[in-house]
Amino acid sequence: MAKKGLLLVGHGSKLPHNKELVESTAALIAEKNNGYIVKSGFMSMNEPSVEDSMQAFSGEDIDLLVVVPLFLAKGIHILKDIPGILGLEEGKKRGVLSLSGKEIPLVYADPIGGDPLLAELMLKNAENAIRDHL
Repeated sequence: MAKKGLLLVGHGSKLPHNKELVESTAALIAEKNNGYIVKSGFMSMNEPSVEDSMQAFSGEDIDLLVVVPLFLAKGIHILKDIPGILGLEEGKKRGVLSLSGKEIPLVYADPIGGDPLLAELMLKNAENAIRDHL
């Protein structure tokens, strides 16, 4: 039975922490949601690239690919670079990906943005810092 593909996109960094965060987040998503085949890719400085990760879905039985940027806000990567890699017209969130001789729908998600969960996470981090350092 076909699943959905989820490509988690990180920025990439010379330091290992960014890659580890993106890959561990992808693993957590896969663990909690068996309806998705989850892979990660990076804009720069880390492997696999977004392009390579998209192609890695060619051996998977997916009927849709959703590309989810692990970024906080809209910037040049979110608005121009990633859509360009995905073959999307500027401002568009839907397209088609050719994989293994078939075309599947491709959907591009927004960055994290001002989600209330982010505020809760920042409050949790503040409380942990107070607890750990007082």
